[in-house]
Amino acid sequence: MRKFSASRLALCVLCGAGLTVLPGLAFAGWVAQTSGTSNGLWSFHFPVDASTGYAVGDYGIILKTTDGGANWLSQTSGTTNYLWSVHFPLNASTGYAVGGSGSILKTTNGGAAWDTLTSGITTGLFSVHFPVDASTGYAAGSGGTIVKTTNGGAAWVSHSSGTTNILLSVHFPVDALTGYAVGGSGSILKTTNGGANWLSQTSGTTESLYSVHFPVDASTGYAVGWAGTILKSTDGGAAWDTQTSGTTNGIFSVHSPVDASTGYAVGLNGTILKTTNGGAAWDTQTSGTTNSLRSVHFPVDASTGYAVGDYGTILKTTDGGSGVEENAEVRGQRLEVRLTATPNPFTSFATLPGHEAERFSLYDISGRKVGTYRGDRVGEGLAPGVYFLRSSDTKDKPLRIVKVR
Repeated sequence: MRKFSASRLALCVLCGAGLTVLPGLAFAGWVAQTSGTSNGLWSFHFPVDASTGYAVGDYGIILKTTDGGANWLSQTSGTTNYLWSVHFPLNASTGYAVGGSGSILKTTNGGAAWDTLTSGITTGLFSVHFPVDASTGYAAGSGGTIVKTTNGGAAWVSHSSGTTNILLSVHFPVDALTGYAVGGSGSILKTTNGGANWLSQTSGTTESLYSVHFPVDASTGYAVGWAGTILKSTDGGAAWDTQTSGTTNGIFSVHSPVDASTGYAVGLNGTILKTTNGGAAWDTQTSGTTNSLRSVHFPVDASTGYAVGDYGTILKTTDGGSGVEENAEVRGQRLEVRLTATPNPFTSFATLPGHEAERFSLYDISGRKVGTYRGDRVGEGLAPGVYFLRSSDTKDKPLRIVKVR
């Protein structure tokens, strides 16, 4: 099913007759940036703010921006191996990238030069993380490989993971002692002694897991994977509960910017999901692309974030992906709505659970009324496009719905 791009058509849907939309309602959401490459991008990181960041990908490509993604400049990596992960621990100067054939690169000058480090292995490394400083870090990869450095990459020591499954993501939430790694066949591993021992946890799934993130502490975290898999633990991984993602697409990356309540996940065919209630519900956002997205990251808050993926795709949002700036007013009241539409996107019509009997007036961006719909058949007969709707009985934020062919 083809997505209809928000950039081609955007209509504002408001409810209640006679509402006046004042100037200022604008559509943003996720906006494509020019990466300057058609190579796939697998990982990126903005170390300290939303301005300076790095992205890595196919054939050793490394990109850098210093202006929030307005411009991305290519750096010389010195390798043609695929680079799968990048991390700058403390600032925008010192960082690491890992990739195919055991490749580990390091820069200490913001990418002006990348030096090749000796990893001691020849298998692919898919994830790198330095928890608290630029000295102690971990990388994970093929065949259950986990390597660790305590001297800024001068030497890397292999640690036994206890598995031969591929490991695709490693994360240490608060220190260099307690960390998690996830990978093939639903593998979840945990260490509490800096990687000396890794213990297998019960994930409850056999689907490959691509990303793990514990936003605040070592207790509450998320893991995502193939076939729309989203898992959550609130007890340090003693138990992992399956959440409803609403998609069967593979999910490749998950990130919660400031707490365990608000988070984002991205994946196959341009999938972007967002939760604001700790994963009790994951809502689909409009990415505007069908290219698979491989990584998502919000550097400082839950509003400004980036996603990267296939064919050089880079997306940016400054409004949490909602796609409507909250600077419009209706009779002096700010538009603030939270509704749920099912399905979304839809081909015929959508239903608003709990609001089926309410009527919704539709307005285009000029304020012209284009129709009225009940909550049980929203969008029926409309042309494909992106819409926003608001219940006359609530003061929540407008909900973006998407009708496709």
